Amino acid sequence: MSTPLPPVDRTDLETAALRTEQRNPATIDLDLLDTAGILAKINEQDRTVPAKVAVAIPAITRAVDLIVERMERGGRLIYAGAGTSGRIGVLDASECPPTFGVSPQTVVGLIAGGPQAVFGEIPMAEDDGASARRDLAAIQLSANDTVMALAASGRTPYCAGALAYAAEIGAGRVSLACNPGAKISALAEVAIEVDTGPEALQGSTRMKAGTAEKLVVNMVTTTTMIRLGHVYSNMMASMKANNRCNSKIYERRLRVFQEVTGCADRAEAVRIFEQAGTTRCAIVMQMAGVSAEQAEQALCQANQAVRKAIAIAQGMN
Repeated sequence: MSTPLPPVDRTDLETAALRTEQRNPATIDLDLLDTAGILAKINEQDRTVPAKVAVAIPAITRAVDLIVERMERGGRLIYAGAGTSGRIGVLDASECPPTFGVSPQTVVGLIAGGPQAVFGEIPMAEDDGASARRDLAAIQLSANDTVMALAASGRTPYCAGALAYAAEIGAGRVSLACNPGAKISALAEVAIEVDTGPEALQGSTRMKAGTAEKLVVNMVTTTTMIRLGHVYSNMMASMKANNRCNSKIYERRLRVFQEVTGCADRAEAVRIFEQAGTTRCAIVMQMAGVSAEQAEQALCQANQAVRKAIAIAQGMN
């Protein structure tokens, strides 16, 4: 039986009471200031965001632990959001494959209204909670997955629909809102609330609220990938490494390899990469003194965790 979704009431005045919708007394004179004055006011407000995120670290910790536990069983992290929040989820998901060398299916971004909503406004899409069910069903949501709903307001019907469907499937449920006591918090196993307060420009939640959401998703996926072993020390040891990349990425992958392994000879580093094909494989080859085939075998046994794969490969000698 489907979990009923809260109805969308267009006469509901709750939105006006949200802290993110309030007028900011510190920026009342915004349109009377010169350029430098406007920028200073915005920056003053922006500087409050990291401290607000810090307060939420205990909840973010629980969210990461939930996600890691399911990913270790083969699950995915799936962001669901609308408007700015949806775009932030899509952006973070798209950055994970090149940064951590994971499949594009490992972290997925869903936005109300579909891909076209990334570049254009589809204002009615966020009120359609049922469409979130359809979107999640289309990607075959499973109990091993985690749905993380992003909504600055904390009451977006699309996000509520995503969490309700996740509950039916038995998937993990995390919410991220920028208002205390958010409606979607009640639908999540782990509720992250970052109280960013009124925006410099009233109701423009692409500003402080959007910044808070971006900081949180950065923390969530980066920490998750570290926990899963896709990072060595503080280096991107699993970043994609192939010959079809720009010069910046080409140099970065060599620098990571050389710093991690201590291989000072650039020509030797290039030679190893030609054999390895990936940054993680090259590192395991060099650190354990094994062939590319043995390195890949160790990585497979280690579920692509670099340090663990090095230990396994060292036992092959």
